[in-house]
Amino acid sequence: MNRRNTPTKEAVLNLLLNSRKALSQDAIERQLDIGINRATIYRVLNRFCEDEIVHRIVAENGKQYFAVCKGKCNNLPEVVQHHFHFRCLSCDTIECLQVPVEYSVPKGYEVQNANCVLIGTCNDCS
Repeated sequence: MNRRNTPTKEAVLNLLLNSRKALSQDAIERQLDIGINRATIYRVLNRFCEDEIVHRIVAENGKQYFAVCKGKCNNLPEVVQHHFHFRCLSCDTIECLQVPVEYSVPKGYEVQNANCVLIGTCNDCS
């Protein structure tokens, strides 16, 4: 769907494009620091999700993070598009794992999508 470009959309997208890690709405609001209200940022993020520009990551604590869909944009294989995420307990960040994570399910089950956050210490903090 073709949507009108606004300074807010552009600012949020640029921030996400330049971030190595997924960002929460709070982090986006703090980093932009240009007086955009919380509801506007939330609407922009939801539209980006609808348009498959970013994807939403829900951590085990229920907090939502957003990251650019680099796998889809770069035409990576399907297995990487439905990728896992990693949340670091030290720096409290979430990042997309750009490699497939091996898992198995009982016979007769068919996985169509995976939403998983692995928790531990990231490469930068270990």
